[in-house]
Amino acid sequence: MKHHFTFLTAFIAFSFATSSSFAVAHDDHAHEEYQTWSIAIHGGAGTMDRDKMTVQQQAEYEAALQSALDAGAEILRNGGTAMEAVQAAIVPMENDAKFNAGRGAVFTWEGENELDAALMDGASRKAGAVAGVKSVKNPILLANAIMQDGRHVFLSGAGAEEFAGDAKLELAGPEWFATERRREALERMKEQQLSVLDVDHKFGTVGAVAFDKEGNLAAGTSTGGLTGKRWGRIGDVPVIGAGTYADNRSCAVSATGAGEYFIRVGVAQEICTRLRYRFLADIEAAQRSVPLDADGVPTYLVHASEFSLDAIAVQEEADAVMAEVKDLGGSGGVIVVTPDGDAVFSFNTPGMYRGRATSAGVNEVAIFASE
Repeated sequence: MKHHFTFLTAFIAFSFATSSSFAVAHDDHAHEEYQTWSIAIHGGAGTMDRDKMTVQQQAEYEAALQSALDAGAEILRNGGTAMEAVQAAIVPMENDAKFNAGRGAVFTWEGENELDAALMDGASRKAGAVAGVKSVKNPILLANAIMQDGRHVFLSGAGAEEFAGDAKLELAGPEWFATERRREALERMKEQQLSVLDVDHKFGTVGAVAFDKEGNLAAGTSTGGLTGKRWGRIGDVPVIGAGTYADNRSCAVSATGAGEYFIRVGVAQEICTRLRYRFLADIEAAQRSVPLDADGVPTYLVHASEFSLDAIAVQEEADAVMAEVKDLGGSGGVIVVTPDGDAVFSFNTPGMYRGRATSAGVNEVAIFASE
């Protein structure tokens, strides 16, 4: 297939570069068009069996998801930033022992809790990430501190702990993170020589993505990793572009699943890139339908502000990337928010703890794939 750099191509590229989202042009009314907001959260994907979950357990998880969703939505509703909303939604899940992030994190093979997190700002594409910390109460806040400091993107282990102390972040001892349920899972894994998937039927990573009234996106993710992980294993969560990514030009993504596969596919950035190029392809297709004058010049130039990708297109691209993960042997899911305020879920597992809320009145949480 031949590619020709034409006036049309240049114009489309210029239109895309100067458009801060799929749908909004830089004009006097842009701010008015950004009065929408949206947020999506997840608390992990995996094998959620209705028959093995009591009514009370289901209600407790739904209440926890709703509380986290409400915390983020309230900030957006009141004009707060996407960055603030993402952290507000993740912190209560890090503090909730039901989720594998912060308190309630799974144990490593050595019987410790090692925490990973990442945060990314779609407006500037600044990011902060941390891996293997053991005493930071809320790793997502450490990721934010790293991002705000700006000298580095990714810190790990003892150095990250030292940075957290310098940043005056709240620390906690091993007793804060450890729970009996997670300790029993490690013991069962060792005694019965089980695989990680036999012990953990779900990936308990937590995450949030948001779009605020100023037209900015953000993504954040936090996890305790896999039960019995060894040798300083790091999954996709803190890897920018794999488990976490945000770009105002396309979308914000937070992932949960078999991290090795998400790293290999580069899931979060892959979804964002696909959406950017699908947007350009749609504009090109529209331009080709414009009549030409006697000299063969288009009678009208299509502008990026006239187009947006609807939720169906976003769902298709997210599903395509998750299908690629599945083809490699991986499982999990993603949450995606776009500059049009669409909030989309895609997962190839029987369930995913999830929720979404928008300025259009959507407010829902769910667990099973059938919901």
